[in-house]
Amino acid sequence: MAGLEEQIKELEDELQKTPYNKATAKHIGRVKAKIARLRDEAVNRAMRAGGGGEGYSVKKSGDATVVLVGFPSTGKSTLLNTLTGTKSEVAAYAFTTLTVVPGALEHKGARIQILDIPGLIAGAAMGKGRGKEVIGVVRGADMIVILVDVFNAHHVDVLMKELYDAGIRINRPRPDITIKKTAFGGVRMNHVGILDLDLEEIRSILSENKLMNADVLIRGNATQDDVIDAMLGNRVYIPAFVAVNKVDLVDDAAREAIEKEILMRFGDTPLLISAHTGYHMEEMKDEIYRRLGFMRVYLKPQSGAADLEEPLIIRSGSTVEDVCRKLHRDFVERFRYARVWGHSVKHPGQRVGLPHRLKEGDLLTIIIEH
Repeated sequence: MAGLEEQIKELEDELQKTPYNKATAKHIGRVKAKIARLRDEAVNRAMRAGGGGEGYSVKKSGDATVVLVGFPSTGKSTLLNTLTGTKSEVAAYAFTTLTVVPGALEHKGARIQILDIPGLIAGAAMGKGRGKEVIGVVRGADMIVILVDVFNAHHVDVLMKELYDAGIRINRPRPDITIKKTAFGGVRMNHVGILDLDLEEIRSILSENKLMNADVLIRGNATQDDVIDAMLGNRVYIPAFVAVNKVDLVDDAAREAIEKEILMRFGDTPLLISAHTGYHMEEMKDEIYRRLGFMRVYLKPQSGAADLEEPLIIRSGSTVEDVCRKLHRDFVERFRYARVWGHSVKHPGQRVGLPHRLKEGDLLTIIIEH
């Protein structure tokens, strides 16, 4: 492992020293692709060496899963207890959370699973500490809350780097890039829209992964990093926000300075909270709900009134098929058609199929074979 880490460090130093311009772009692309490949190799080795850690296999439940990510002693356990009423064993020393502790938050009709995981440490992506298992849990989440405290707000950068190195992309859409390996013909590229990359840069990136023949389709603009991510194919794209805990321990000026600094570095305003006093806890629940992109759909039996008291909570962009799967595993096989009233259809009671995308507040009747 040390050998890989040294190689990565040398290549990262080389990147730092190389100015980016048209003449160096091809070389930089190759170096970045090599770093990504070596890093993946290091992570995979760590995963293989460690196997699964006890208490890390968490069954997902509820409408979505949120993971609290932070260094040890930032108050993750207290936050979990305050949000969900779960009792996580808390002691006043580092590395207290030894297993993943799940809790359930009920908010606006949604049931959200919140996981308190052992504190990340620098080098977790490479398997240090309990890094490999922790990263595995984070990669499976629907959303991440990055938790720092007022005395260590600069940790946001380190945590971001750990997540990035582990192939986790925060608040970024998946790039629309298709790479198909071919038997011959070299690397051929098609793109839709303006693209700042040229074919030589893409060739140098793909060659690092021994892809000499491939058809590449890029929709929209893309960076070298996007092409590398698409080539490796194991990245996950997860929404996240930063919460700064223990704000009850500092004055308004310190709070303001932290808020400004994180906004400048992360491009997103952090939520200032105190898990201990309960400050901004309702705002935190609202933010989790909002960032998860939930919407409500009301179910209407075939011959009866719709249940407007108990909406079904689903993620934005969900289809009729997603609802069927959520209601019962047999519904997709037995599905005949559905009728929808609401914003997703042109006329009330419109007949739709499984691929139909629903919108907030839609009324839905599912007709199945008995």
